Amino acid sequence: MVERIIAACDGASKGNPGPAGWAWVIGDTSGEPVRWEAGPLGVATNNVAELTALERLLSAVDPAAPIEIRMDSQYAMKAVTTWLPGWKRKGWKTSAGKPVANQDLVVRIDELLAGRPVEFRYVPAHQVGGDPLNDFADRAASQTAVVQQPAGSALGSPPPPASPTSAIRPSRKAGATAAAPVTTTRAAGAATKAPGQVRTLKAKYPGKCHCGRSYPAGELIAKNDQGWGHPDCR
Repeated sequence: MVERIIAACDGASKGNPGPAGWAWVIGDTSGEPVRWEAGPLGVATNNVAELTALERLLSAVDPAAPIEIRMDSQYAMKAVTTWLPGWKRKGWKTSAGKPVANQDLVVRIDELLAGRPVEFRYVPAHQVGGDPLNDFADRAASQTAVVQQPAGSALGSPPPPASPTSAIRPSRKAGATAAAPVTTTRAAGAATKAPGQVRTLKAKYPGKCHCGRSYPAGELIAKNDQGWGHPDCR
């Protein structure tokens, strides 16, 4: 019997679009990283980085092995589980009749998922007590986006540097570090506020909005129900 794999993947873009990277990590039974890989993408969007990370993970593991994939990108996860069947029925068009973004990556992932026992689990990013594998992949992707050099256990690379503790947000609610899984078996600075406007502040550290896109240090961010992110996503 093929052993079940627990893994996480993530992408990062410093500017969206900007210097980007992807990463995946596989953990042992205790959740400790045992195998990982990260790669540069040059200039790309965060969504391309997220999808590339998933495609590289699926390409790297035994297709016969059941796998749980932890992700903090709702876009990437929904693209290949919730939205994909409708896109295919509509000839790779969205509900608005526009071409599906990043179609080549989505098609490739669809091919890799065919007949595989895969469980996707959404895990919020940058949470105190959050998922350690997702945090590892997040840090590896972010570092690779900056240095634009491949890294990984096969290359003898050291683990990515730890995130500053102040960059990790506490969960708003107890038990909010993990959401219900979506499964498929396809066999800080000073705050500023003008009257009538959303209260914003400059991010002291890079982070990721609940929309799935990253924001760099120094960018104005606003608080929402899921934490901090782009003011327009509030």
